Amino acid sequence: MKLLLVEDDPSMQVTLQRALARSKIDVRICGDGALAVEQWRELEPDVVALDLSLPNLDGLQVLAQARAAGLRTPVLLLTARGTVGDRIMGLNAGADDYLPKPFDLDELEARIRALRRRHQNAGPDVGLNPQEVGGLRFEPESGAVYHRGGILELTPRELALLKALMMKPGHAVSKERLFELVFPGETDVQYEAVEVVVYRLRKKLAGTGAALMTLRGLGYLLRAEP
Repeated sequence: MKLLLVEDDPSMQVTLQRALARSKIDVRICGDGALAVEQWRELEPDVVALDLSLPNLDGLQVLAQARAAGLRTPVLLLTARGTVGDRIMGLNAGADDYLPKPFDLDELEARIRALRRRHQNAGPDVGLNPQEVGGLRFEPESGAVYHRGGILELTPRELALLKALMMKPGHAVSKERLFELVFPGETDVQYEAVEVVVYRLRKKLAGTGAALMTLRGLGYLLRAEP
């Protein structure tokens, strides 16, 4: 497994490279935001761990350039920024998950492996075409969901669930499948946790022209409201 670590702190670089190497993860280092996209393209990593605070080009700019260039590698943001707004900006810019600093090394490894599994199971985006349901539009290039020209502000789990449903509009997606996508690698979470995410997402979809439906015994589906 190959990881591209975009991080400018030398001590962090060494610590993470040594720790993850013991778990058979080949860590390649990039310490400059301006060079990150080029190295990303050349290395073709399985996962990218991206720090938000970088010299010359910050993490959000790196991410935006990579997604615009068609690089679909799953991205884990590493951030010392504590605000929810910064995290939402990163996720809506195309990141797949985030991990606040300081973090536990075991959790870092677990999240990296979960992102790789999720990416492998999801398969390629069909033609990278935008998906539309009601007044919602999912852009695979950016990984964001838009409503009336603006980005719909969602938590990471709400976004993962909505994206899964928008890829199959009008078709039921089982609770088990949604659990795998929304809670990857989290063995201590019950299946019923999906219902909580559905409840919160349904409230945020009010007035968007898209309805989240529950089909007993089948799962959930998203459809345009009449």
